[in-house]
Amino acid sequence: MRKLLDNNPFILMEAAIVEQLRRSEEVRLHGTLVNAPLIYDPVARDIMSAIYLEYMNLAHDRNLPMLVCTPTWRANQTRVKESDVSNTVNVDAVSFIRELRDSGGDRNTQVRIGGMIGCQNDCYHPDEGLSAPDAQQFHTWQIQELVRGGVDFLIAETLPNVQEALGIAKAMEITGVPYIISFVISRDGRVLDGSSLEAAINLIDSNTSQPPLGYMVNCAHPSFLCPEEQPGDIFTRLIGYQANASSFDHCDLDKADELQTDDVNEWGQLMLTLNNTYGVQILGGCCGTSIEHLACLTGE
Repeated sequence: MRKLLDNNPFILMEAAIVEQLRRSEEVRLHGTLVNAPLIYDPVARDIMSAIYLEYMNLAHDRNLPMLVCTPTWRANQTRVKESDVSNTVNVDAVSFIRELRDSGGDRNTQVRIGGMIGCQNDCYHPDEGLSAPDAQQFHTWQIQELVRGGVDFLIAETLPNVQEALGIAKAMEITGVPYIISFVISRDGRVLDGSSLEAAINLIDSNTSQPPLGYMVNCAHPSFLCPEEQPGDIFTRLIGYQANASSFDHCDLDKADELQTDDVNEWGQLMLTLNNTYGVQILGGCCGTSIEHLACLTGE
């Protein structure tokens, strides 16, 4: 992963998975584990596979390295125990993604698999975030399961609370596997708990012996970052952005019955500016995005 970052100024990341599944008439998401259990359903597995493969094929066609993540955002120990799903779901999800990658043979040698986790509670409510010690304890089981599955890196996404992010980082560093911490931000460029990105990055970097490979933002429109107002030195550590397609606030998106998207080309220009002007290497899509958004990033 370090070599990948050192040698590639632009790395493509997946676009939305869950939202596309939610809009499929043939798929029913799990009530608590979302898309993780779909790997056990033949029809749903094929539909989810097609989404991942479409993204991987685009990266291959553009000769770009790509990051894809396991469908395990909500598969923490508490939710798994409360469900009727196998307690090996995280390990099995890694196998699912690896099989997809390997099915392409030499086509997908530049694909890296990330073991994904999320916060314990609502990702739009930072007040529900865990303390650092509680977060380290809570998330350790899932992190270890993903490592046992053989991921290339770990990633914690849509984190609204910096203390919970710190606890996750401490749990991840123990594994020795490279990891990325990704925050959700508001339209003022701050983490949802009010922390500046600079403060969040400095806190975690200074309190871990093996800091993250870097930091990302996800589940926020690219305009939310306000890059011209950020301290320049954060871009030595802010390495990625997985952006929402819409500039609506999170609360409005959460309540929306229909898919919300802004102009794809404007979205793409904002994203590419992050790469070309600020050196943000990893670009991908979050809520509302599709293959069209990734194609826009890659010059089609």
